[in-house]
Amino acid sequence: MINSEDVIDELKKIVKQKGLKYTEQREIVLSILIHATDHLSAEEVYNKIKTQYPESNIGIATVYRALSFLEEIDLITSITFGTDGKKYESNSKSHHDHLICTKCGKIVEFVDAEIEKRQDRIAEENHFVITSHSMQLYGTCADCQ
Repeated sequence: MINSEDVIDELKKIVKQKGLKYTEQREIVLSILIHATDHLSAEEVYNKIKTQYPESNIGIATVYRALSFLEEIDLITSITFGTDGKKYESNSKSHHDHLICTKCGKIVEFVDAEIEKRQDRIAEENHFVITSHSMQLYGTCADCQ
């Protein structure tokens, strides 16, 4: 497990490199996602902030801006649900792929060594170097079938 302080330090370093102002709001949004056990929508992040940081006075627009910035600098990632918006997670977790229910929005994380090996083999056969990848499989979960 990656230390959350290391991720926050990375945020501070990136903001400084970009010549931007460091804000506590970005740190709070990132911290919520680092400690989240689920993928969260912007509204869910906002609700957690209101509960866990009631004195912060962060508005929903600030949450959206912080999420956009944190995704732009690769500290978080999102899964898009079309008209239902995005769900976010911290990039501090180890690599995993996703099964996504198109009816209820449930997200199941998984790791499969065979899939990873096959991707590497396909890349090698095509003289390609993979720098990153994301796999999202869409369908219906057992509860929605």
